Amino acid sequence: MSSMQFYHCSCFYTDNIFLPEFKLHIRYMSEEQFRQTYGAILRNRGCSTTEHFQKVLKQIEKEIYRRKLLDEEVIKRSAMIREIYKPFHRHVYVLQESYLAPEFLEIVTFSKCENASVDRLPKSIVQLAAPRTYRIPVFTEEFCRDFIEELENFEQSEAPKGRPNTMNNYGVLLNELGFDATFLTPLREAYLCPVASLLFSDCGGYTLDSHKAFVVKYALQQDLDLSYHYDNAEVTLNVSLGKDFTEGSLYFGDMRQVPISETECVEIGHKTTHGLLHRGQHMHGALPLTSGQRWNLIIWMRSSVVRNQLCPMCNKKPELVEGVGFADGFTREAPTPSANTESCVVI
Repeated sequence: MSSMQFYHCSCFYTDNIFLPEFKLHIRYMSEEQFRQTYGAILRNRGCSTTEHFQKVLKQIEKEIYRRKLLDEEVIKRSAMIREIYKPFHRHVYVLQESYLAPEFLEIVTFSKCENASVDRLPKSIVQLAAPRTYRIPVFTEEFCRDFIEELENFEQSEAPKGRPNTMNNYGVLLNELGFDATFLTPLREAYLCPVASLLFSDCGGYTLDSHKAFVVKYALQQDLDLSYHYDNAEVTLNVSLGKDFTEGSLYFGDMRQVPISETECVEIGHKTTHGLLHRGQHMHGALPLTSGQRWNLIIWMRSSVVRNQLCPMCNKKPELVEGVGFADGFTREAPTPSANTESCVVI
């Protein structure tokens, strides 16, 4: 874990609140502001009574309260998990190169070369139909199998569990389970940063210094799909771990600055053991699963050099509030950004 202190932006409590019933992300500063901004949209989407509107307000207030207590709850859950949970596969908590696909190691080696360029990428980096979205091999099948078995063991235990985010209700927050220091940080620093430096130099690829990592689970009677959104990240890695499933492909549109009415989305299927690398602010979603279970590892990689200038959630200079661990990747340090890390361009 980095010795730097990381922070949230104050908008963490008020912005990007997802209302699943209406498939809508909202900002809540006051009831008056909320009515003026979203009243007509909600009515058009079926919120037609005062009682229904008040129910929505209570849901929002509950989410804001959850966020205000989140860091405190993370500390409590992490301590309880360490106390009562017995891992099934202890070895998966410590990153080993044997867990990584040989082709992925070749990609990392290539990315570190002085003459590496996006014009001569290895064949194992597949450029997909969505702009600047790449598929790369990441893990071995054996590791994915053991990792899922460990997650299933945790899922079935009595240990407390936090939800990954406001859109995913099933899955695992990997920092609470103890993966950050010995698995995820080495993976980001030694392997993912060189690749991101090559492919996403304009999105902070050289300076990714924190992350949020979680596993999401899609299954019948649980989460089936994921609404159109962008990530709180500069660069995202989404690895398909398994299991057997049908449908559930991802779809990508344009960058978040482009209205969906002006966007043509493309569908991209999953390939087990492989990951999709894309810009965090690239709008995307997941189509409904029709059978089986789908487990995906999501790593939101963040650059304090980029986000200290502009919060990707509220589009303002961040107002910092204390956070636990990597928080949302903001720091009080103000390094001078290079020409390559000013913003993520819309292409």
